[in-house]
Parts: sequence; C-alpha cells; structure tokens
Amino acid sequence: MKRVLLGSLLGLLVALAAQADELRLKPGHPETHVVVKGDTLWDISSMFLEDPWLWPRLWQLNPQIDNPHLIYPGDVLRLAWVDGEPRLMVERNRDVRLGPGVRSEPLDRAIPTLPLEAINAFLSRSRVVSPEQLEQAPYVLSGREGHLITGAGDEVFARGRFDEALSSYGIHRRGEVLRDPETSELLGIQALDIGTARLQERQGEVATLMLNRTTEEVRRGDRLLPEEVRRIDAHFTLGVPEPGVEGQLLTVANGVTQIGQLDVVTVNRGEREGLQPGHLLAVFRSGELVEDPVTSEMLRMPDFRAGLLMVFRTFEKVSYGLILKAERPLQIGDRVRNP
Repeated sequence: MKRVLLGSLLGLLVALAAQADELRLKPGHPETHVVVKGDTLWDISSMFLEDPWLWPRLWQLNPQIDNPHLIYPGDVLRLAWVDGEPRLMVERNRDVRLGPGVRSEPLDRAIPTLPLEAINAFLSRSRVVSPEQLEQAPYVLSGREGHLITGAGDEVFARGRFDEALSSYGIHRRGEVLRDPETSELLGIQALDIGTARLQERQGEVATLMLNRTTEEVRRGDRLLPEEVRRIDAHFTLGVPEPGVEGQLLTVANGVTQIGQLDVVTVNRGEREGLQPGHLLAVFRSGELVEDPVTSEMLRMPDFRAGLLMVFRTFEKVSYGLILKAERPLQIGDRVRNP
C-alpha cells in the first residue's frame, strides 16, 4: 500500500479565521459521500467547500474516535447543520474497538490530505545544496567499455573521495542556481535526482558502482551525493509562520511557464526565516501599471491574492512548496506572505 500524506488540519482554524467569517459551501455540493480508496482529503473538501483548506471548520469532531481528523475508506460523511453552521459528521460502522471507549485503525489506511505522488520525489530525493557540496562530491567518469550514457542495471566508474562507511549514493545533476531576486544572494543549487547507485569496489579515487534506479540516463559528470535516509513524513500540521514571512516564487518543477494547482515551486525563504513543513503562504500577483489620466504618471496598482501554497520541505535558505489553489495562472516572481 502506497505511503500517504496525512494532514492534521485542526491548527489551521485559528490562523485562517480572520480570512473567512463563514464557510462557503460549493453550489451543488453533495449531502453525503462514501469514502473510497483513492480519495484525498483535498478532493473531498473540494466537493463541499469553495475554500477547501478550511476543512477543519466543517469537521465535526467525535471524541470516541481515535485521530478524529482522519478518515478511512468506508466512512460515510454526512452534511448537517449545528447551531446554524454546516458540519460534516462521520459514520464509522466497522468494529475496530481496541480499547475501552476508543476506536482505532492503522494509520496507513487513512485517506491522504493531498496526492503524495505530486511531491514524493521532492520529499525523498531532490535537494538544494551549496556549490561547495556539489563541487567536492564524486562524479561519474563513464560506464563499462567507455559507454557515455548508462541506465539502471549498468555499472559506472566514478572518481572522488568516497566515505568508507557509505555503500549507497544518490546520483544528481547540477540544476538551476538559486539567487535571491532582490539581494542576489546565492541561496543554493538544485541537485536534480537522476538515480541511486550501490558502491561495489574502490581502487584509490576510482570506484565501481551499480546503478539500481534511474529516472533518466546517467551522464558523465553527474555527481554522487550520500543517499539521504529520509522517512517520508506523511503528517503535516498546517499553520502559518510566526513571525510572518515574505518572499518570492523562484522556480517551478517540470519547466512550465505558468504555475497552477498542485505544481511544485521553490520559495526564496527557508529554515533561517522560520519556515517549516506544513506552513501556508498566500501567493500575490503584482498589480498592473496604470496611467493616471490626470497627471499621466504610471502607477502600480496594489498586489492581489491569487493563490495558496503549502511548504512541504525546507532547507536553510529555500523551501519547496505545493500550490494548493491558483485562482489564476501564477508565475515566477510572484510574491508570497502569510495568508
């Protein structure tokens, strides 16, 4: 069973209460929904709400159910009204009683908050490194018999300083250099995931490795970084940065020019600014330039909110985020700040 991305959305209520005085139900919303495998919390909340991230305000907690913010295949969700406000009630008809007064189920059966496949590679393998880390890392020389391009199942030769305690390496290709658009500070270099390799033998600075996974063809000069042992943490507690954070969108995955929902972006703020996985940032487009009809001056109109992203992985100076909502196409350079 694939790993799931679970959301603990209860902390979001206070952070976003000032933005929405009342829940807006989507026109034509269902009255009930039977949860099935493949559903996500985002999909389900989108069925009921105009603003899906306000899910906690719709949820009716049941203290008799362990982890009441999680739902499972087979649960029946019913829309009801409590004190004049909409609430979703959950009906769980399965006998999973493990202790007096509390029902519990395996965590990995819970419905994920968002599709994990949208961020899996960025959670587990892609990373941002310093120029020194990349330049000092071992690099691929060639494949067997001088092959310049190799793939999974092939052996490659690499040169550099290998850690005797490590047997597995990630293969990365130098990606985009990330600089702060305002200060020009070097924030890091994207190390693009190409695959993984297992060290077989080493003679001096030259080592032989077996490629056991590749996302594309391995080339000469690709760098070998110690493989990160990362447990994909499927639990995110959503909230907003304290103190507030302001930044910009630096890059977007897959080379697209216009950014939309569930695209992965890079933000020019990271751990040193207090960003953590689960933090929410609103995305603002710059206002248009308008000519003053009286003075003929060109004036910049106020920025306007156009989207929302969730930070899911942080580095010292930058972070990866997932666009949860895009009310119109976003683009590199758009500003982000606390919702």
